[in-house]
Amino acid sequence: MRKFYVTTPIYYANAPPHIGGVYTTLAADVLSRWKRLKGYDVFFLTGLDEHGKKIQETAKQSGKDPKSFLDAIAEKYRLLFRKLGFEYSNFIRTTDSYHEKRVIELLKDLYSKGYIYKGVYEAYYCVGCEQYLKKSDLVDGKCPLHNRTVELRKEEAYLFRLSQFQGELLKVIKSGEFEILPFSRRKEVISFIEQGLSDISISRRKSDVEWGIPLPFDKDHTCYVWIDAFWNYVSGLQEKFSVFWPPDVQFMANDILRVHATIWPALLLAAGLSLPKKLFIHGYFTVDGRKMSKSLGNVVDPFEMVEKYGVDALRYFLMRNIPFGQDGDFSEKGLVERYNNELVNKLGNLVSRVEGLIERNGLERCEVTLLKSLNEEKIERYFENFEFDKVLNEIFRFIDFCNEVIQRSKPWETGDRKILYELKEGILKVAELLWPFIPSSCDEIRKRFSAEKIIKNKPLFKKIS
Repeated sequence: MRKFYVTTPIYYANAPPHIGGVYTTLAADVLSRWKRLKGYDVFFLTGLDEHGKKIQETAKQSGKDPKSFLDAIAEKYRLLFRKLGFEYSNFIRTTDSYHEKRVIELLKDLYSKGYIYKGVYEAYYCVGCEQYLKKSDLVDGKCPLHNRTVELRKEEAYLFRLSQFQGELLKVIKSGEFEILPFSRRKEVISFIEQGLSDISISRRKSDVEWGIPLPFDKDHTCYVWIDAFWNYVSGLQEKFSVFWPPDVQFMANDILRVHATIWPALLLAAGLSLPKKLFIHGYFTVDGRKMSKSLGNVVDPFEMVEKYGVDALRYFLMRNIPFGQDGDFSEKGLVERYNNELVNKLGNLVSRVEGLIERNGLERCEVTLLKSLNEEKIERYFENFEFDKVLNEIFRFIDFCNEVIQRSKPWETGDRKILYELKEGILKVAELLWPFIPSSCDEIRKRFSAEKIIKNKPLFKKIS
């Protein structure tokens, strides 16, 4: 059987889940479901990044120890992901003992090979991103992403020889062996690497950051985010590593592209492991045309969206309205319009009309010429290119065609049981192709149209007023 391995980033567990994490994980779920339909054995990994100073401090402020604080956050993620129907293979937490064990093994290996050494690290540091920045990255002395003043830090630390891998990284990225998509992001990464890579700190003094994995060769230091967080993609496969490695595609937002395109592959090269085949970078959200932020009070709560509009409305809108790989806008008005116009009026109406007509007239098996109007090759190509909005566009073009066939053939007058058979088969095909996006509704369609006796049921989708 063919294998497919897809990952999301692990989300930083200092706060409950937000819509950005839902978006990335949904894309991985949609792709996983499609690959399973095509007969692949799929491993889909997601989870949480649970170490670091920010979590140590946030837990303290909430009056909890870090583990209790993290358990509550992890449960919120799992609950949301269950509600949204995500069928992941593993939900990893970097506090899982099997993960910590693999990180310690890696640290020992890199230290013994000389890729990790003790030194002094000096760089500009943004607490918001938990990332070091170059002076050229700053805007008026501030982090451009968080608009906060950075700290110039100089401290004793263990460093990873990232600079040693600059030439090899440029070679594998330029050749496409390590593919970065969309193409504009690849150019951005090449330009960044060509400016020069510096060795990076992979440790913190335990007296400053206690909540982390202790270095096996120096108990006064804990492992900093890079090795700990990145190695989840390896450890998360557990006993299935030899089956699924390397990842076929890794989804993420642009804010973590640089580190995933430099530190992550360099660690793999140092450890002697194959590189991922593709990194695919999606865009950011605005909300009603404005940047999402707590201060503006326009942060989208995914729990609230599910409660208010239902799972399918949210899943459909996120994949339909925003071309994956580009920035896009989230608006409740847009969500309601798409849901009512496309799911209710087009798909729901088609299902309802055909059910009623079959109940009244019955079916007569015949050749299904109607399916010739559906371009499945194009749909497959769009899936392979992660163009989920175009997949949906193509499916709904066929739904429109089916609705036109009803209008033209007027089976309510003719009682044509052959055309009703064709429409039934067309609807079953639609349910198969839409299943990665709105699985519960598609399961319901298949149940209704595979029954021995097809009858008119309650509407599939309820209009949102």
